[in-house]
Amino acid sequence: MQNKTLPGDINKEKMLDRIIRVDHAGEFGATRIYAGQHAILKNDDCADTIKHMAEQEEEHLAYFSKEMVERKVRPTAMLPIWHVAGFALGAGTALMSKEAAMACTVAVEEAIDEHYQDQLAKLEDNDDEGELKAAIEKFRQEELEHRDIGLEHDAEQAMGYPVLSALIKRGSKAAIWLSQRI
Repeated sequence: MQNKTLPGDINKEKMLDRIIRVDHAGEFGATRIYAGQHAILKNDDCADTIKHMAEQEEEHLAYFSKEMVERKVRPTAMLPIWHVAGFALGAGTALMSKEAAMACTVAVEEAIDEHYQDQLAKLEDNDDEGELKAAIEKFRQEELEHRDIGLEHDAEQAMGYPVLSALIKRGSKAAIWLSQRI
Protein backbone atom coordinates (compact mmCIF):
# COMPACT_ATOMS: atom_id res chain seq x y z
CA MET A 1 0.00 0.00 0.00
CA GLN A 2 1.35 3.39 -0.98
CA ASN A 3 1.57 6.20 1.58
CA LYS A 4 -0.94 8.90 0.81
CA THR A 5 -0.42 12.44 1.90
CA LEU A 6 -3.13 14.46 3.49
CA PRO A 7 -3.78 18.17 3.22
CA GLY A 8 -1.34 19.94 5.50
CA ASP A 9 1.27 17.16 5.38
CA ILE A 10 4.79 18.35 4.71
CA ASN A 11 7.41 16.78 2.49
CA LYS A 12 10.74 15.39 3.70
CA GLU A 13 12.70 18.53 2.84
CA LYS A 14 10.31 20.78 4.74
CA MET A 15 10.31 18.34 7.67
CA LEU A 16 14.12 18.44 7.81
CA ASP A 17 14.08 22.25 7.62
CA ARG A 18 11.66 22.35 10.56
CA ILE A 19 13.78 19.93 12.57
CA ILE A 20 16.95 21.96 12.07
CA ARG A 21 15.15 25.29 12.67
CA VAL A 22 13.39 24.22 15.86
CA ASP A 23 16.40 22.40 17.30
CA HIS A 24 18.60 25.43 16.67
CA ALA A 25 16.00 27.63 18.38
CA GLY A 26 15.66 25.21 21.29
CA GLU A 27 19.37 24.97 21.90
CA PHE A 28 19.66 28.75 21.62
CA GLY A 29 16.87 29.11 24.18
CA ALA A 30 18.58 26.60 26.48
CA THR A 31 21.82 28.58 26.41
CA ARG A 32 19.84 31.66 27.39
CA ILE A 33 18.05 29.85 30.24
CA TYR A 34 21.36 28.66 31.68
CA ALA A 35 22.86 32.13 31.23
CA GLY A 36 20.00 33.56 33.27
CA GLN A 37 20.37 30.91 35.95
CA HIS A 38 24.12 31.40 36.13
CA ALA A 39 23.79 35.19 36.36
CA ILE A 40 21.78 34.79 39.56
CA LEU A 41 23.40 31.67 41.01
CA LYS A 42 27.03 32.33 40.00
CA ASN A 43 28.16 32.27 43.64
CA ASP A 44 26.04 29.27 44.62
CA ASP A 45 27.34 25.74 45.03
CA CYS A 46 25.46 24.74 41.86
CA ALA A 47 27.21 27.34 39.64
CA ASP A 48 29.70 24.84 38.20
CA THR A 49 26.87 22.41 37.48
CA ILE A 50 24.92 25.09 35.62
CA LYS A 51 28.07 26.02 33.71
CA HIS A 52 28.59 22.35 32.73
CA MET A 53 25.04 22.08 31.38
CA ALA A 54 25.42 25.40 29.55
CA GLU A 55 28.61 24.20 27.86
CA GLN A 56 26.83 21.12 26.56
CA GLU A 57 24.00 23.30 25.23
CA GLU A 58 26.60 25.48 23.47
CA GLU A 59 27.90 22.36 21.71
CA HIS A 60 24.36 21.44 20.65
CA LEU A 61 23.78 24.98 19.38
CA ALA A 62 27.04 24.92 17.40
CA TYR A 63 25.99 21.70 15.69
CA PHE A 64 22.59 23.04 14.64
CA SER A 65 24.10 26.39 13.60
CA LYS A 66 26.44 24.49 11.28
CA GLU A 67 23.54 22.42 9.94
CA MET A 68 21.52 25.56 9.24
CA VAL A 69 24.31 26.97 7.09
CA GLU A 70 25.04 23.71 5.29
CA ARG A 71 21.37 22.97 4.62
CA LYS A 72 20.43 26.59 3.92
CA VAL A 73 17.72 26.60 6.59
CA ARG A 74 16.50 29.95 7.81
CA PRO A 75 16.39 30.52 11.57
CA THR A 76 13.12 31.08 13.33
CA ALA A 77 11.94 34.67 13.41
CA MET A 78 11.34 34.09 17.13
CA LEU A 79 15.06 34.20 18.07
CA PRO A 80 14.92 37.77 19.46
CA ILE A 81 12.03 36.74 21.69
CA TRP A 82 13.75 33.52 22.78
CA HIS A 83 16.88 35.58 23.56
CA VAL A 84 14.98 37.62 26.13
CA ALA A 85 12.45 35.01 27.25
CA GLY A 86 15.07 32.31 27.82
CA PHE A 87 17.24 34.55 29.98
CA ALA A 88 14.18 35.82 31.87
CA LEU A 89 12.97 32.28 32.52
CA GLY A 90 16.37 31.19 33.82
CA ALA A 91 16.95 34.29 35.92
CA GLY A 92 13.36 34.45 37.14
CA THR A 93 13.28 30.89 38.39
CA ALA A 94 16.75 31.32 39.94
CA LEU A 95 15.51 34.43 41.76
CA MET A 96 12.68 32.32 43.16
CA SER A 97 15.14 29.75 44.51
CA LYS A 98 17.87 27.35 43.44
CA GLU A 99 15.25 24.59 43.57
CA ALA A 100 12.96 26.56 41.24
CA ALA A 101 15.86 26.99 38.79
CA MET A 102 16.39 23.24 38.88
CA ALA A 103 12.63 22.70 38.46
CA CYS A 104 12.87 24.85 35.33
CA THR A 105 15.70 22.66 34.07
CA VAL A 106 13.74 19.47 34.71
CA ALA A 107 10.59 20.78 33.00
CA VAL A 108 12.39 22.09 29.92
CA GLU A 109 14.49 18.95 29.54
CA GLU A 110 11.46 16.67 29.87
CA ALA A 111 9.70 18.62 27.11
CA ILE A 112 12.84 18.43 24.95
CA ASP A 113 13.16 14.69 25.54
CA GLU A 114 9.63 14.17 24.20
CA HIS A 115 10.37 16.50 21.29
CA TYR A 116 13.60 14.71 20.36
CA GLN A 117 11.89 11.30 20.63
CA ASP A 118 9.20 12.53 18.23
CA GLN A 119 11.84 13.74 15.79
CA LEU A 120 13.73 10.45 15.94
CA ALA A 121 10.50 8.59 15.14
CA LYS A 122 9.92 10.86 12.12
CA LEU A 123 13.50 10.26 10.95
CA GLU A 124 13.40 6.49 11.51
CA ASP A 125 12.99 5.64 7.82
CA ASN A 126 15.48 8.26 6.60
CA ASP A 127 18.63 6.20 6.18
CA ASP A 128 20.46 9.16 4.62
CA GLU A 129 20.11 11.17 7.86
CA GLY A 130 22.23 8.93 10.07
CA GLU A 131 24.47 11.74 11.29
CA LEU A 132 21.50 13.93 12.21
CA LYS A 133 19.78 11.05 14.00
CA ALA A 134 22.96 10.24 15.93
CA ALA A 135 23.39 13.88 16.96
CA ILE A 136 19.79 14.17 18.11
CA GLU A 137 20.09 10.97 20.14
CA LYS A 138 23.38 12.12 21.72
CA PHE A 139 21.85 15.48 22.60
CA ARG A 140 18.71 13.79 23.93
CA GLN A 141 20.84 11.73 26.31
CA GLU A 142 22.60 14.88 27.51
CA GLU A 143 19.24 16.60 28.05
CA LEU A 144 18.18 13.62 30.16
CA GLU A 145 21.42 14.03 32.13
CA HIS A 146 20.42 17.67 32.75
CA ARG A 147 16.97 16.55 33.91
CA ASP A 148 18.58 14.09 36.32
CA ILE A 149 20.94 16.79 37.61
CA GLY A 150 17.94 19.02 38.28
CA LEU A 151 16.22 16.24 40.19
CA GLU A 152 19.41 15.54 42.18
CA HIS A 153 19.52 19.25 43.09
CA ASP A 154 16.07 19.18 44.69
CA ALA A 155 13.93 20.45 41.80
CA GLU A 156 10.89 18.73 43.26
CA GLN A 157 11.35 20.71 46.49
CA ALA A 158 10.63 24.00 44.69
CA MET A 159 7.58 25.80 45.98
CA GLY A 160 4.64 24.98 43.73
CA TYR A 161 6.67 22.42 41.77
CA PRO A 162 3.73 20.73 39.99
CA VAL A 163 2.31 24.05 38.77
CA LEU A 164 5.69 25.58 37.93
CA SER A 165 6.73 22.45 36.05
CA ALA A 166 3.46 22.25 34.10
CA LEU A 167 3.64 25.93 33.09
CA ILE A 168 7.23 25.66 31.91
CA LYS A 169 6.50 22.46 29.94
CA ARG A 170 3.52 24.10 28.24
CA GLY A 171 5.60 27.15 27.42
CA SER A 172 8.37 24.96 26.03
CA LYS A 173 5.94 23.05 23.84
CA ALA A 174 4.43 26.31 22.57
CA ALA A 175 7.92 27.60 21.77
CA ILE A 176 8.65 24.38 19.86
CA TRP A 177 5.47 24.72 17.82
CA LEU A 178 6.12 28.37 16.99
CA SER A 179 9.80 27.88 16.18
CA GLN A 180 9.05 25.14 13.67
CA ARG A 181 6.73 27.39 11.72
CA ILE A 182 7.72 31.02 12.14
